[in-house]
Amino acid sequence: MRSAFSSTPWYGGDYNPEQWPEEMWGEDVRLMKSAGVNLATVGVFSWAMLEPREGQYDFGWLDRVLEELHLGGVRVDLATATASPPPWLSHSYPESLPVTAEGVRLSPGSRQAYCPSSPAYRAAAGRLVRALAARYGDHPALALWHINNEYGCHVSRCYCDESASAFRRWLEWRYGDIDGLNQAWSTAFWSQRYASFDEVMPPRVTPAYGNPTQLLDFDRFSSDELLACFLAEKAILREVTPDVPVTTNFMGLFRGIDYWTWAPHVDVISDDLYPDPADPDAALKASMARDLMRSLGRGRPWLLMEQATSAVNTRPQNAPKAAGQMRALSYQALARGADGILFFQWRQSAAGAEKFHSGMLPHSGTDTRVWREVKQLGRELRGLGQVMGEPVPAHAATVLDWHSWWAIEQRGLPVHSTYLALIAPWHAALTRAGAVVDFVHGDEDLTGYSLVVAPNMFVATEAQLAALDAAAYAGSTVLVTAQSAIVDESLRVRLNGYLGGLQETLGLWIEEFAPLAGAWARPGFVPVRPEATIAPTIELLGELLPGGRATGVEWAEVVRVRDAEVKATFVGGALDGLPALTRRGTGKGAAWYLATRLEPDAVAALVQTMLAEAGIAITPVHDGTTAGWVETVRRGGLTFVINHGDEPVTLAIDGTDLHSGEPASGRVLAPQEVAAVVPPGSPGSSPMKQVVV
Repeated sequence: MRSAFSSTPWYGGDYNPEQWPEEMWGEDVRLMKSAGVNLATVGVFSWAMLEPREGQYDFGWLDRVLEELHLGGVRVDLATATASPPPWLSHSYPESLPVTAEGVRLSPGSRQAYCPSSPAYRAAAGRLVRALAARYGDHPALALWHINNEYGCHVSRCYCDESASAFRRWLEWRYGDIDGLNQAWSTAFWSQRYASFDEVMPPRVTPAYGNPTQLLDFDRFSSDELLACFLAEKAILREVTPDVPVTTNFMGLFRGIDYWTWAPHVDVISDDLYPDPADPDAALKASMARDLMRSLGRGRPWLLMEQATSAVNTRPQNAPKAAGQMRALSYQALARGADGILFFQWRQSAAGAEKFHSGMLPHSGTDTRVWREVKQLGRELRGLGQVMGEPVPAHAATVLDWHSWWAIEQRGLPVHSTYLALIAPWHAALTRAGAVVDFVHGDEDLTGYSLVVAPNMFVATEAQLAALDAAAYAGSTVLVTAQSAIVDESLRVRLNGYLGGLQETLGLWIEEFAPLAGAWARPGFVPVRPEATIAPTIELLGELLPGGRATGVEWAEVVRVRDAEVKATFVGGALDGLPALTRRGTGKGAAWYLATRLEPDAVAALVQTMLAEAGIAITPVHDGTTAGWVETVRRGGLTFVINHGDEPVTLAIDGTDLHSGEPASGRVLAPQEVAAVVPPGSPGSSPMKQVVV
């Protein structure tokens, strides 16, 4: 298979010429060339233009678009256009429309109005893909195929009768027979035992809590069903164009799809990400998505398929990006493993639902701040070929598992939690400390990481428990946090102290949970014994904590130690004096356990302890006087320093600034400014001319 990348980073975005008069297409290509665009995603939402009537294709306009781009030196990421079916499909096959858990059939009129299990949709999509592949598979502009678009973005679960039949087939494949399902789903509870798969339904709206394992299995099935759509299109493309790589755009930390199961089937991992410019932690949150994309590809280069040059149109208030912010976030993606920086979209729409979503070429044209920033970034990327294909060394690993995500957000648990809110603080603390983090599923070989953090791994398989134990034994510092390994993959409780095999690894067991009252109390709630009720927060004492004290929030556990060392204890309430933080040496490494959830400052302090024990030393590259986060990542012989804060910082790093050709040490880095530092003695590259915007 040919490479999906060129010698310099891809640069460009979604191009939708069908929205504009044909006489404008030449101007588009001319402006693309002036901006440094070398890749355009074409045809994402063009099914109705390509197949205006069932079985009648019109490729003439697309022929002219691809030829125009090719003559202009712009390669094409050609979409299969199956993300938004045309009106004729739902008109002729109304059963192809998705149905909600409440039984409401959704209507056409926007996008993604299809059921993933619909035979009519799949057949029509397959015919279109085959026609596109046959016509354009040998086109010289074709760089890669773009299958569908943002799978599951609007409809990640369908509850129609077609989906019900597909769900039953999936369950029969998973369990073999109905007895296996009854065992896994614990159907003896609430008289739910099934006599045959024909009796099983999707988890539609029920009078009370649904069966937890049925809910989890439907999440798994729904992810797999969308994957089946992707694989059906990929199979056609592989048959007709075996050498052309394929991609589909993920959506960062998206709950609807288990990207771990998808990633092995995607030649190039791609991501769509729209950080909120009004959020002071937007860049920090974005780093989490960048690290996930790199990790999904096991370190391979990935594509930032979509971002905005400025404002989006999806929030109650859509703030524009500050001057330089688009460039800073683009460099962040490049530093964290992206080999391409693309946008939605090339020309900002004049009509339709996304006309106020910014574009590379804005409504106001080329005499604009956005356009000048677009041109500057395009010129700079052409000088960064040395990072292409280069890995991003990671210092630590964090376990992220969609099964835990889905299960921990179900009803009927001791406290309602949002999975991302539980894992994000650990990634944020590690990242702020300067550590680059790989995400892992948790059942692979983890022994290559000096530090492994497993936050709230609620659902844990035997393979995951064994991998954590092996990492600690081999020399890693392993930190497991509260609410981990409570249930197995069927959501059956791990009895006799929870944790399963981790009891031996950690040297402890859990007697019971103690969710803090403030996290679940409702108006009018009156405890039976107020004097015994745990406060909404709980204090911790221990030398490793900032100032010797910290605050636990929302959750705590009654820990019984076997052979672990107690590093911090709870103070006050029903848990007074009980272990809150423990450590057990095991083999060449150590296994830590945290029995509560900490506030950010305490998480940061504990992370510093973990990094030190793991032998991960991180040298500061600036003076540290900033209100905000200064990001530092090394890739391809360059050190990228990005000031996401509100105040300037002074660099303290040897080497040459690639952009100016001047020494990096002593340079003042303004807010939203970027330095790409070439180490001393490196030939580097010629300085890049800056553009004032």
